[in-house]
Amino acid sequence: MTIEYTPHGVCSKKITVDVDENRIVTSVKFTGGCSGNTQGVAALAVGKPVDELIEKLSGIKCGLKSTSCPAQLAEALKKA
Repeated sequence: MTIEYTPHGVCSKKITVDVDENRIVTSVKFTGGCSGNTQGVAALAVGKPVDELIEKLSGIKCGLKSTSCPAQLAEALKKA
């Protein structure tokens, strides 16, 4: 399953996530945002279960923002 998500409150403009039939993340791509950070988060997410990532990434904030790219990835994964 491919999820295309438009994040809110962050610099990234789009998150594309592929999840297999066992609810394991197989790829993540952020469009926009802080390149090194989003590439790092994407690399760490691959191979992890959706529920584990939602639990770990939800609620993370970026500076004074009420959310972050990792938290927005969790929001995208809630659609899986």
